[in-house]
Amino acid sequence: MSQLAFPQSGFLSEASPALLKMLDELATEVTLSKGQTLFELGDEGDALFAIVEGAVEFSTYSIDGRRLALEIMREGELFGEIALFDPGERTASASAVEPTKLRKVKNGDVLRAIQDQPELVIDMIALAGQRMRWMNRQLSEQVFLPMPVRLARKILHLTRDEAAAEPTLSLSQSELAEFVGATREAVSKTISQWKKQDVIQSSRGGLRVLDKVALEKIAEFEEI
Repeated sequence: MSQLAFPQSGFLSEASPALLKMLDELATEVTLSKGQTLFELGDEGDALFAIVEGAVEFSTYSIDGRRLALEIMREGELFGEIALFDPGERTASASAVEPTKLRKVKNGDVLRAIQDQPELVIDMIALAGQRMRWMNRQLSEQVFLPMPVRLARKILHLTRDEAAAEPTLSLSQSELAEFVGATREAVSKTISQWKKQDVIQSSRGGLRVLDKVALEKIAEFEEI
């Protein structure tokens, strides 16, 4: 078994030790260079991936052909878990934003393994339920939350692993607009307001969070 175990957080936070052990034993390693594409929207998907080192960006396209960045995942996170239950077309494109190492588990290998350990099927069903709840939350946020709230949440999410008192984010306003499904003009106007309030410091190369508490208050929107 590889010395590099699967993460025991996020999607697998409630997985049993037996299921984690099975996934770890079935995993193979994938190495990506910066900018290299792992898969494209519409490609056939048949595997789960765990990020060991580096970071992966996910994107899709709007009806009018605009590229929409969805997420950046980093070390310890997993993606592609739907393919463990229902192999099919990938719902987004994935590419490395820096040199990246992944662990890959194929659907077919998992199905063969659980034939020998049928008790793990219950764990797999529980994981599928977790994934469905997460997708529902993401959809609700995108549909019902105001853009400034979505933007605040996305900035906090993308800087969550930084230990610095004033975390930085190296994304342009156009890229942030892609992440929250808004126009660049709307994002620029919001960031300008936050700059006046000393919440954010921005430049051409990205932004710095000056007042994380204030940004968290913006992100904790509750509709009345």
